[in-house]
This record gives sequence, C-alpha cells and structure tokens, in this order.
Amino acid sequence: MTEATPIESTDAIGNSPASPQSLPWAARTRGLVGSIIDSSTSLLQRQTHDIVSFAMGSPAAEAVPFDAFRQIYDSVLADAGAAAYAYGATEGEVALRDELLAYLESTPERTSAERLLITSGGMQGLDLAGKVFIDPGDLVIVEAPTYTNGSATLLTYGADIMEAPTDDDGLMVEALPELVQKAGRLPKAIYVIPNFQNPTGTAMSLERRLLLLALAKEWGSIIIDDDPYGMLRFDGGHIPGFRELGGGDPLVFSVRTFSKILAPGLRVGWVDADPSIVAKLIDAKQTMDTCTNVPNQLLSAEFLRRGNLEPHLVRLRSEYHTRMSAMQTSLEAHFSGRATWTNPEGGFFLWLTFGEHVDTSKLFDLGLQKGVAFIPGRAFSVTGQFGNALRLCFASQTPERTELGISRLAEALDAL
Repeated sequence: MTEATPIESTDAIGNSPASPQSLPWAARTRGLVGSIIDSSTSLLQRQTHDIVSFAMGSPAAEAVPFDAFRQIYDSVLADAGAAAYAYGATEGEVALRDELLAYLESTPERTSAERLLITSGGMQGLDLAGKVFIDPGDLVIVEAPTYTNGSATLLTYGADIMEAPTDDDGLMVEALPELVQKAGRLPKAIYVIPNFQNPTGTAMSLERRLLLLALAKEWGSIIIDDDPYGMLRFDGGHIPGFRELGGGDPLVFSVRTFSKILAPGLRVGWVDADPSIVAKLIDAKQTMDTCTNVPNQLLSAEFLRRGNLEPHLVRLRSEYHTRMSAMQTSLEAHFSGRATWTNPEGGFFLWLTFGEHVDTSKLFDLGLQKGVAFIPGRAFSVTGQFGNALRLCFASQTPERTELGISRLAEALDAL
C-alpha cells in the first residue's frame, strides 16, 4: 500500500487555518506567566515511583475535617435541596457572611458587613485587587522572594514589579524609600504576606508593619495584605496585622482564605476592604464568576455555626508545630554545615539556602529521581533570584515521611 498524503484542512471558504502566532492575542497575554507551583501538581501526578512531596502549599490530607464536611452535606445541604445549588449573591451567601462576621468578632480582625466580600479563594481576592487598582506600567513593590501566583497576577494587569529585600523579620521596609527614589516614581501598590510568608515562613515585625502603613499613607499606595496563614501561629506572640493596625484605613486591602485552614478545594475566601472598594469589587466579580460556589459557602457557614473552626485550628496548630519541628530535626541531621534554613512560628513553609555553587533547579530533577519534590527558589522571583534556595512545605507530611524525604534530598545533593 502506498502511504496516503495528508490533506491540509481548510475553512468553509477554502482558507488554511491560522497559525497560533497569527491569532489576535490581547497584549496582556504577554504578562501571563502561569505558576510553577501549580504546574508541579501535574508533574508529580505523572510519576510512577514513590515521591515525598514538599512542593505544594496544601494542608495535610488528614487535616481536612472530612467527617464534619460529610455530616453537613448529608444533613444541611440535603435538606436545602435545589436551593443550595442556585445562583447566589455576588457579595456572598448571607449565612456565611453572618457566621464569618460572628467568628471574626472574637479575633483581632473584627469587621463589618459592608467591608466583606466572599471570594472564590484567596487568589480571586488578589485578582480583584489587580483588576480594580493596577493599570499597565504601574509600579508595584513585592517581597523578594514572594508567592509566585501573587506576582503573576499583578503581571497579568501590566504591573511593573519592583522586588524588595527580606530578612528574618520579613520585608525590609526601611529599604523602600531608597528603592522608590531610584525608581523615580511612587508605587501604586505594595504586595505583602506579613505572617509566615510564602515562601520563607518569616513574619514581618511590628515596627516594620507600622512603618509600611506610614509609607503607604505618605505615598498613597494600596497595601495588598495577603494573609492565608495568620490563624496558624503555633509559636511566639501575636503581632497585630494591617487590618488591626490600620483601623479601617482604605489603603489596606486584606485578602483571606479558608484554603489553608479548611480545604483548598472549597475555593472559598474573603476580602476585607473599605466599603467604597467593596462596591467596585462586586461589579468586577460579577463579570468573573457571578458568585462564589454556593454549596461550599453553605458548608463553610455551617462549619462555623457549629463552633467547629476554633477547635479545628487548635488541632492544626499543634500538628503543624510537630511537623515543623520534625523537619528542623531532619534538616539538622542531614544538612548541618551544608545549608541554612528559616525557623517559622506558624504557617506551612520554611526556606532552605545552600552555597552559591548549588543550583536548586538542577537539584529538583535529581530530587525527583530520588523520590522527593520541592519548589526551586527561582520560582519565587520575577527576576530569577534565589537559584541556590528552595521552599519546603512541612505541613503536608508526617514526621516519618519528612525524615524519608529530607534524607532523599541529601542524597540528591550528594549526587549534584
């Protein structure tokens, strides 16, 4: 048999299809950089050998209150019937808003109904901040290193990212005036993760928080206050947050989520902002998803109504403290004298730094072969800094699995 000749497809009027390069792309697609962190999920799912993953910033499977969720679904949502699956109010279901306001009343972040918007996870809160505040070319200050998806969102809206240094006390706020002077213009926004920062695990000191508030007022800059981990402090004393210190200042835009304290798949979070901002956010959200997932809002509301959240958080803090300590012990055993690392007082992450000769992007490939996964440091910098560092999530693995994973990481370093 002779091989058939491929037939070139054509449209209805006989034209060949356009190439991807000739499609009428929007200019903003040049700012779409995606997420190395999220892409790692697909990569790990393709592996066929055992992997100890310290890569994703996700709660441990056993930390998700599945039994409580199942009881709520079987009772409350079943009784609600089809009403639980209808369109909801853009600003959020009344049941969740009421329960969340009641819970926050017992915390330093007490707020009011007109300041609250329920979002589809914390990421939608960040996206809304970009949508209503960032124009192409606006200067935005971010921590270096910082959360990949946060900086990627800002880039999507055309932000001109300026990285600012960090240390064990978080963002070095005292360095910002000189950086801004060199830039020759004021920042439109400052994106910070003040508590147990992603990726370093450090917390910004009170003095720096107060200074950042003062600078924001002087410059007229929005503080995008991204705090997914603040409720997971397991050591040290409370440091007042920007919502608390700002006293309702319109320049403070606070993003929160249930992803780290309940389950990431719920995709339920909230924004706390000045009422004038919330009104704009509602308009913006209506063109995105109309409303946040209604069944999962009702699930979250009932979880709160039953008084489950605080005892759940107490268990998480204890367990994550145990897991963080286990990782510290393993690192000391396998990397003493070979690396340095942070010592978080809460959250999910710590930051491991090697000598300048170690390339953690190359180490990642060797680690995967050995059966351990992490996120290389360059993923947390828009300019590709931190090539000799990496992020480890201690929250998702048991102490036994952590020891196995850290020993595999040491083997990979030896091979490198």
